[in-house]
Amino acid sequence: MKLSKDSKAPLSEINIVPLVDVMLVLLIIFMITAPMMQHGMNIDIPKVTTKPLPTKDEPQILSITSNKQLILNEKRLDVKDLKAAIQLLFTNKNSKEIYLRADKNVPYGFVVTCMGIVKEAGVEKVNIVTKPAEE
Repeated sequence: MKLSKDSKAPLSEINIVPLVDVMLVLLIIFMITAPMMQHGMNIDIPKVTTKPLPTKDEPQILSITSNKQLILNEKRLDVKDLKAAIQLLFTNKNSKEIYLRADKNVPYGFVVTCMGIVKEAGVEKVNIVTKPAEE
């Protein structure tokens, strides 16, 4: 039995044009909204008159908020877990360098304690992040 062109047989092909249209719209929406989705911790960094340091690899950043919360690359940590987390982070890396961002209202003693823990974890260079004085 042959089917004629006039019969109402089911269509065996999938029309992908609407799928492509929807995917392109979603791509455009994500491209527009992705830069707006970046957020960070609000840390008031001290200002200095030095030049920025050149970086080699992707920087590892330890942030200390004004209420003494530690954040290692966007992951919250307790002080007791800091050493193990840093050792795990630098297990297979040749250059052991970390950037320390501390709020200017954090007590100096707490910042130094964190720096000591970072050094005990085997990090060779601890760089302190600051703002240029003209900002």
